[in-house]
Amino acid sequence: MASPVALPKPRSRRTQTGTALSTPAALAFVLPALALFSVLILYPMVAALSYSFFKWQGTRQGGFAGLGNYVTLLMQEPYASELWNAFGHNLLLFAGALVFQNSLGLGIATLLHRRRRTKRLFQTVFALPYLVSPMVIGYLWSLMLSPLFGPVNAILRGVGMESLALPWLGDPNLAIWVIVLVSAWQWIGFPILLYGAALGGIDDEIEEAASLDGATAGKRFRYITLPLLTPTIGIITVLTFIGSMEAMAIPFALAGSNGAPAGSTDVMMLLFYRTAFESGNANSIGVSSALATVLFLFILAISVLITTTVRRAERKLF
Repeated sequence: MASPVALPKPRSRRTQTGTALSTPAALAFVLPALALFSVLILYPMVAALSYSFFKWQGTRQGGFAGLGNYVTLLMQEPYASELWNAFGHNLLLFAGALVFQNSLGLGIATLLHRRRRTKRLFQTVFALPYLVSPMVIGYLWSLMLSPLFGPVNAILRGVGMESLALPWLGDPNLAIWVIVLVSAWQWIGFPILLYGAALGGIDDEIEEAASLDGATAGKRFRYITLPLLTPTIGIITVLTFIGSMEAMAIPFALAGSNGAPAGSTDVMMLLFYRTAFESGNANSIGVSSALATVLFLFILAISVLITTTVRRAERKLF
């Protein structure tokens, strides 16, 4: 009688999936990133929050102020009027980014999605301004829009459109829109790249099936492509909101720290900069820390609201 063949023992789960990292080894990988996060992000946030509850004499901490710095920020002049003026401009930057940056970015990404030969070329062209420092972009546009020697007005005058050769950064009614458009021009490459990646992840068979059923290109985009892009739209919206509320480089480069002309380009971060470094107030650290805390809480609350709304929309769709 033949001896039974010895079957190989089944490998353990640890052998199949690889040796699991021990807890000390896992911590060794996590601790450097955690240390950087704590030092560069968490500690400044906690410090700013604590500074906002104390009075300051220059850089010397005084007594406990409670909510006094917040009352000063929201109720006393010139902080109160400047705060709401700057806050309104930040919301305008966000609305302008949604219209000019994200909507155009989606349209351009959709057009480039079907182009095989020149797709990468145009994506690179649109992404180049996004890779340049916002301060550089702002200074370049301030030179181009100069009413004295700027090429924009020179070209308009050269083609007989002198009525459109305006003081773009000197008119209070135009300056904020210049900042909106310059910001959208620089950052439009960001949504183009993200939407392009999301469009590439959509199965072509879905649209082909809808096309065979007689759906037009517009209906396929509205009822198939757009719903499938909901997660990407949510991510881009949140990042755009955060970027718009923290905008400083381009407004500073185009209009200076005072939000010239006449505060028409003032934003929250410029107000924070003036309060902390240019106000001459002995309690500037306390008031500016209160401003930073209010801005952080507002950004956090609205970001969570947008994310929650998008996730609910995803559940209904899928």
